[in-house]
Amino acid sequence: MNTLFILPLAIQGLEWIIILLVVLILFGAKKIPELMRALGQGLSNFKKGMHEVDADVKDIKEELKSNQGKEEVKKSETTESKE
Repeated sequence: MNTLFILPLAIQGLEWIIILLVVLILFGAKKIPELMRALGQGLSNFKKGMHEVDADVKDIKEELKSNQGKEEVKKSETTESKE
């Protein structure tokens, strides 16, 4: 099993407290809200970008399907005209 998925489960209460204390000491109480705000904005922008990519992919798929349908109609017309 991949250890990347197990790692968050292995961190228990005391470890989280120690991590939070280290972050508090490194950045200070005034910087933490700014860091969290920046993190939230970054995640928001990432999600927005992902939704835009999904919309673009859907548009391209629809365009390909419509173009494929047009090509099939043209092929059937050319075969009918040859007969």
